[in-house]
Amino acid sequence: MPMSPKTFYYRPASRFRRFCSSAFPLLCLSLGLAGVLLGVSSIASPARKCQDGEPTSVSVVWDRNGGDGAGDGVLERHKVMAFVGIQTGFGSIGRRRAIRQTWLPSSHQGLLRLEEATGLAFRFVIGKTKDKSKIAALQKEVNEYDDFMLIDIVEEYSNLPYKTLAFFKAAFALYDSDFYVKADDDIYLRPDRLSLLLAKERPTTQTYLGCMKKGPVYTDPNLKWYEPLAHLLGTEYFLHAYGPIYALSADVVSSLVALRNNSFRMFSNEDVTIGSWMLSMNVNHENNLALCEPDCSSSSIAVWDIPRCSGLCNPERKMLQLHKNEICSGTPTSSDE
Repeated sequence: MPMSPKTFYYRPASRFRRFCSSAFPLLCLSLGLAGVLLGVSSIASPARKCQDGEPTSVSVVWDRNGGDGAGDGVLERHKVMAFVGIQTGFGSIGRRRAIRQTWLPSSHQGLLRLEEATGLAFRFVIGKTKDKSKIAALQKEVNEYDDFMLIDIVEEYSNLPYKTLAFFKAAFALYDSDFYVKADDDIYLRPDRLSLLLAKERPTTQTYLGCMKKGPVYTDPNLKWYEPLAHLLGTEYFLHAYGPIYALSADVVSSLVALRNNSFRMFSNEDVTIGSWMLSMNVNHENNLALCEPDCSSSSIAVWDIPRCSGLCNPERKMLQLHKNEICSGTPTSSDE
């Protein structure tokens, strides 16, 4: 089970006060003067990569003592209209490259401009591994692009429902958003149209937004052969969003954060798992087919090869092909320009 998310809370000030209350006032004074000089020096010298402020990749660790993941008020949550977590893995370097070459800016400044224009913040969301070579390759990518959220959960397919819960908890702790969007790294997305969709007025603050389908509750992936037969037999289905992209409103995510991890029923499929939680919470299901179009159109928000693949069937190649089409990209120029 994933633990509750917290950021790296570092409280040097409180420790310094306790130390200063002991018998070392002169040493404390020396340390204080050194800190002032260091601060002046850092202001006077030019900043390197951080000179433009946000975004920065964040590393989220977990409170293993049962915290609720909402934070302790130590770190100010970054305010955006919506936070989009692009779920990715260690084997998806090519997919991330294709995304950065098409609908998501690859540069630090480009990400900032996109956030300012749309109100959406984007990060690639990835877990951890014991493979040191994979970790080293990821760190190199983090250093180059600075567009990741790193969470402390083992990155493997069987952990997807747990990773999804971990993502929403971490995103809520770090971002003050109206919506939290889960997206896969094998779809072609129009951020500008997604922003307009999320900005709409809604009759309720508890919204589960996606391209809705009805499907059986599988606890065993080997039982997927049963789906055609289930249709014929009239097996009861429940409505839930397709997994490649969906959004939860802030009120819904705050309810997920408040619940204890062991109160959730986990299924083998991540989209079914989330759908079951939304059903039990009695939230409003908002169906929008523009989130699952098989080809670009004047209204498409997310494009993927429904129903042939749960995403683009060959995302690295298909994304580049789609982006060349002006009806997909909205402009023949690259995403950084």
